[in-house]
Amino acid sequence: MPHPSGSLPGEVERVIARQGKQRLIGVAFHHLGTGATFSVNDRERFHAASTMKVPVMMGFFEAIDRGAMRLDEPVEVRNEFHSIMDGSVYTLDPKEDGDPDLYQAVGQSRPLEELIRRMIVRSSNLATNLLIERIGASTVMDLMRRIEAYDLRVLRGVEDQKAYDAGMNNVTTANDLRIALEAIADGTVFSAASSERMIDILKAQEFNEKIPAGLPPGTPVAHKTGDITGIHHDAAIVFPPGEKPYILVVLTAGFEDEKEADKAIADISRAVWAQRGHTP
Repeated sequence: MPHPSGSLPGEVERVIARQGKQRLIGVAFHHLGTGATFSVNDRERFHAASTMKVPVMMGFFEAIDRGAMRLDEPVEVRNEFHSIMDGSVYTLDPKEDGDPDLYQAVGQSRPLEELIRRMIVRSSNLATNLLIERIGASTVMDLMRRIEAYDLRVLRGVEDQKAYDAGMNNVTTANDLRIALEAIADGTVFSAASSERMIDILKAQEFNEKIPAGLPPGTPVAHKTGDITGIHHDAAIVFPPGEKPYILVVLTAGFEDEKEADKAIADISRAVWAQRGHTP
């Protein structure tokens, strides 16, 4: 039974219905102040694209909190990685990376914190692969299981074509990304300093055509986008003035035109902002 117009579910469902049946959209919303929740297709699995960089960041800050790593420790920058499929060597193409500048540092070292920031803020694929190699995907997965994000799977770095062809992909659901962002925002999993640092990094995100585009200008939003062919996502902690924040995750598949996906996500974000106090 459809939800009434003027309620948050009703308005979001109207946006989704306009996109057509060939496109899949997953939404998870939770207001940390009022406790209001809403979801559509939130348990559907999607290719995670670059949203998987959030759990990788979380893995590092968990290690920092327990004293296993330091933000200032040096990491060697190199462009040579091994496929999880067969161990064969592959390299990344700077032209396909959101942060081509980091390739100038190959052969040098960069602080761990700089690589984490580049991975999130500029969605650096090179930084991501260096970091996953450093911490190990299994460590990230252990943390996701601990916070009960059981369908968020980080297997490998990016651009591992042999693994991709074999179906060995990083996957997520809207629900699990919501759980991950809540773990950052609610102060129960990480130290206050680590939670604050992660939120600051997410707030510096340079790709703002999706969830932020549906918010009033200047609204603070800590988020991470993800885009590959036909897959366009955004996962955010939104900070309305005078309220506790809310979590909004929108995952999409089946949009050939990224701008159409961006508009759909921004429209959902706009509806959530307007109707966040009007859940059924």
